[in-house]
Amino acid sequence: MKRYIVLILSICTFSACSVTKKVPEGSYLLNKTDIKSDVKGIVPSTLKPYLRQKPNSSMILLGRVKLQMYNIPNNDSTWLNRQFLKYGEPPVLYNDQLTVISAEQIRLHMKNKGYLNAVVDTTVIKKDKKANVTYDVTGNEPHRIRVFKDTIHSVDTTIYNILKQSRRLELMKEGDIFDLSILEEGRERVTTMLRNRGYYNFQKDNFYFIADTTVGTNEVDVTLAMNNPTDSTLHRRHYIGDVTVISGVNPAHLQDSTGHAPLDTVEYKGIKIISEKNRFLRPRAVYYNTFLRPGRIYSDRISERTYASLNGMGAVNQTQVNLTPVIRNDTAFLDSRITLFPGNLHYSQFGVDGTNSQGDLGVAGNITYEHRNLLKGGEIFRIQLKAAYEFITASDSLNLVDNSYYEYGGEASLTIPQLMLPWLLKLLGDQPSASTEFSVGLNYQNRPDYLRQFFSLGTKFQWASSEWQLQHSMEPLGVTYVSMPRKSDLFEELYLSDENSILRFSFDDLLIVRSGYNITYSNYGRNFRRRMPAIPFRIRSGVEWSGWLPRILTNLGEGSVNEDGFRTLFGLPYSEYVRGDFDISASHAFDDQNTLAGHFAVGVAYPFGNSTVLPFERRYFGGGANSVRGWSTRTLGPGTYNRDSLVSDFGRKVGDIKLDMSLEYRHKLTKMFELATFVDAGNIWTIKDYSVQPGGKFGWNTFYKELAVAYGLGLRLDLNFLLIRVDGGMKAHNPGLPEGSRWTIFKPNFKRDFAFHFAIGYPF
Repeated sequence: MKRYIVLILSICTFSACSVTKKVPEGSYLLNKTDIKSDVKGIVPSTLKPYLRQKPNSSMILLGRVKLQMYNIPNNDSTWLNRQFLKYGEPPVLYNDQLTVISAEQIRLHMKNKGYLNAVVDTTVIKKDKKANVTYDVTGNEPHRIRVFKDTIHSVDTTIYNILKQSRRLELMKEGDIFDLSILEEGRERVTTMLRNRGYYNFQKDNFYFIADTTVGTNEVDVTLAMNNPTDSTLHRRHYIGDVTVISGVNPAHLQDSTGHAPLDTVEYKGIKIISEKNRFLRPRAVYYNTFLRPGRIYSDRISERTYASLNGMGAVNQTQVNLTPVIRNDTAFLDSRITLFPGNLHYSQFGVDGTNSQGDLGVAGNITYEHRNLLKGGEIFRIQLKAAYEFITASDSLNLVDNSYYEYGGEASLTIPQLMLPWLLKLLGDQPSASTEFSVGLNYQNRPDYLRQFFSLGTKFQWASSEWQLQHSMEPLGVTYVSMPRKSDLFEELYLSDENSILRFSFDDLLIVRSGYNITYSNYGRNFRRRMPAIPFRIRSGVEWSGWLPRILTNLGEGSVNEDGFRTLFGLPYSEYVRGDFDISASHAFDDQNTLAGHFAVGVAYPFGNSTVLPFERRYFGGGANSVRGWSTRTLGPGTYNRDSLVSDFGRKVGDIKLDMSLEYRHKLTKMFELATFVDAGNIWTIKDYSVQPGGKFGWNTFYKELAVAYGLGLRLDLNFLLIRVDGGMKAHNPGLPEGSRWTIFKPNFKRDFAFHFAIGYPF
């Protein structure tokens, strides 16, 4: 109660304090700036960065809190007063000169956008020691391209042919607005293309534009031209010459060979590799992660791939690439000297985390050990042991052995920094960040109501393409064996009895043999020359197919049929299903402090053949910190299903279809703290009509009525290396309630409708 009183008093204090309290006589607080524009293609918010004076910062709902804090003390005589002054914000005083400069900066920007006759008028209204400034932007008729041509063919026909064939010379066409930013982006694109076609050190300043604005009314002729090189009549294309890799050798040993073991020099497929006698890395590993190879035409792309792939090897701490231009037989070459500095080969990590699952507190820990050069090929051998313990709230209705839940297990994996299948390597060519992973794992989940065991084997191929904008992950074969050796009487009654036979198959001992492929695309790559797009987005999609290999084997006569009519392999029924997922997230930054982010995700899984229901672990669940945040994890859906019971019903809170949609507005309070408001919508459904999940089946004419909707606030702490997130969500539309009572936003019940989430990282 005391905290609420303090909060109310603080709000009253802030609101009672005048924002102009510390504005000197004769001066005015810059209260508001507004930009109005009659140009359809230019949004006023894009002109705000050109303002040289902006009002005091303001927070949503709270207003100009920092200014209010600064205005509270009259002096700095006490520690509390000094804190208010330190973290507060002094009033921004209106300045005539800065207003004139701001108007001129906006006009120059409009001129660069093709509005050469743009006019910017300012209106200043001063009242009660406050000044409101309005910038009225009149674009007038823009200048448009009458003729766009180039003269590159007269300077260098080879460069002209390269750009002509790729259609990179078509920077603008007749009728386009004379926008200098488009011309500049085009100049950067043609330069990037040439640097990836052998023109080492080619600079964008070699291109320039000639604009003639006297040819007609609001018309301009533009010519793209290219400078002649200062030392030659032609720009030279470069090829990769000699390639020498210094692999883990102390630089001092290269100068003086006395007093240490002699160096070992090996030539592997045209690359000379110098190493110590014990060989830091095997030649094959160096070769497949080095894309600067003799005879290849130079490109920035293969140079960046070499850096990324070699630095991506855990055994390598740092990579240096030195390129030296040389002329041999009138051909330009780049001799490459690549130096690899070893990193720490042994790595270990220990972590402990607190957990909170629907009010049940717990603790989780893990120990990880890595050897980052196990077979001297940059292979990473990893062993991870993990355990978790959770105190489950007691309930008289639960027939449980104890009130605790613990999980423990381990995984061992070997990651090789190249694609191990020769046909795949040949098909994909040289791909950066390529790796092959083999893994084996064992996990135990001990709950009061059951003991569930998992044994898994997996293989995975990963690689990148298109300047790292595309990330691929392919699992040719993954095997999981699931068993449940112990079950409580209550659990058997709830999920494994004859009347719940459909759900029983979801918890049976099971063999899952699957294959899958996942792809991620983002419109911003790792290329440091590329600008961040105005609306960065990421798309993830994947497909998983289970049961194809056991089906082939049983059709060949292997296995048998059990008493329930399911085909078995090695005495175990196997699962057959197909599952597809699609996920897109995007964000738009209005300025440095305000961002709008959106998310849409859909997933569909269908059991067939040997399965009437998906394995429990492969079904979807709703609610939680990354879903509809008005619900705790595994408490939403499916559909309108809602079973009134004191007993946990997590076994039925799963489905085969999932839909998630979110909008989130993020506002930076400080460099470290961020406030967010969000609206989430979604649900899960079953693809078949299971009697034990009434109301859960998906229907095209009903699903939109069954969408769960939540709203809420979130606070984030950004530590650069880690983002800690706290979200509080309230139910707005609850499909689990009877029709007519689902819109709880008008009659909220805090105990029933509120969910608290603690998480790491953004929700999407």
